[in-house]
Amino acid sequence: MTIAVTTPTGHVGSRVVQLLVQAGVRPTVLVRDPSKLDPRVRDLVDVAPGDLTDAAYVAGATKGVHALLWVVPELFTGEDPLSEMARIGENGAAAITANGIGHTVLISSVGAEKRHGAGSIDGLARNEELLGGNLLTLRCGYYFTNLLGMLDALEAGVLTTTMPADAPMPWVDPRDVGDIAAARLLAADWTGTPVQAVHGPADLSWSGVAEILGEVLGRRLEVNVLSDDEMRGALRGAGLTDGVVEAIVGMTAGLRDNFTPEQSRSFVTTTPTSLKAWAAANLPH
Repeated sequence: MTIAVTTPTGHVGSRVVQLLVQAGVRPTVLVRDPSKLDPRVRDLVDVAPGDLTDAAYVAGATKGVHALLWVVPELFTGEDPLSEMARIGENGAAAITANGIGHTVLISSVGAEKRHGAGSIDGLARNEELLGGNLLTLRCGYYFTNLLGMLDALEAGVLTTTMPADAPMPWVDPRDVGDIAAARLLAADWTGTPVQAVHGPADLSWSGVAEILGEVLGRRLEVNVLSDDEMRGALRGAGLTDGVVEAIVGMTAGLRDNFTPEQSRSFVTTTPTSLKAWAAANLPH
């Protein structure tokens, strides 16, 4: 069975590649910059360099593929990231149809069930709508790895968000997402369009996250809750376009008030890696 993996250098994609290789599969990896691939895997995969916004490239790279991991890359450039995400989804849908790809696992997000009003999550929702065939959608919680973009603030003892400090939400290690995705790709015994949430081990508030990280890092952390406009100002100050700013701000704004994930927490949606264990292994301290 031939399995293709998009974004193979990302947190989820790289984990899926590792597990497929360890399972005896030689995956095809669709990658924009092959130099970013882990040198240890380059001789164990078939590399298809190119850009997911190029329809001809996606169709050519997935020819002969039986199963596909579809991850829409994070887009922090350009004026209209949502349109770009939709175009990527259109290219994936066309390739699935043209190549008769039997099974696709889509990495999506909690909140995509809203379809509109959740910033860049709307782009994932559009991919859910566009992709055809046997499609398994994994709606994931907030990635632990987002904290890696906050290292300077954590060093200063601050955890910044636009969410209410005491509102719980699912947090998850993307490696655990990769574990589930790889298992489902290798099984490929499902049909239809099932949706499965990946909620991590527990719902956490930002205050709870600050307490956990403080214990690991050995310093007290304060939660700094910004307004949407304050966050917009900070993001524009970092040089991001208005389109990207609104896509980022909209993610939390759209899930802030009385939002409940469509898939409830269960044995199936709960994954093992705790934030404390992840932080001890991945954050400098």
